[in-house]
Amino acid sequence: MTDAAPEPDEEQATAPDVETAPGEEGAFEPAAPAPLGVERLPTGRPAVDALLERLGDADSLAADGHLEVYEDVHRGLRAELTSLDAVRPGPAPGP
Repeated sequence: MTDAAPEPDEEQATAPDVETAPGEEGAFEPAAPAPLGVERLPTGRPAVDALLERLGDADSLAADGHLEVYEDVHRGLRAELTSLDAVRPGPAPGP
């Protein structure tokens, strides 16, 4: 009795053939950008709703274009939050 594993056939030892374009070993075409289908519900604040709709612009961009959209929306949301602090006065000083 031996503990050695059986030798695989030469055909089994090689990787399966992958169809590629002539002269392009291992090349592939990435999928086209497609919407993720994430529902964006209105918040009741027009400025915030517009920023959330801006996120939909990323649906038609390749992944390397998403960063610009996300940063733009993030800046806008931060500005909206900052404006809330300016509009609403803080708590009244205690007695």
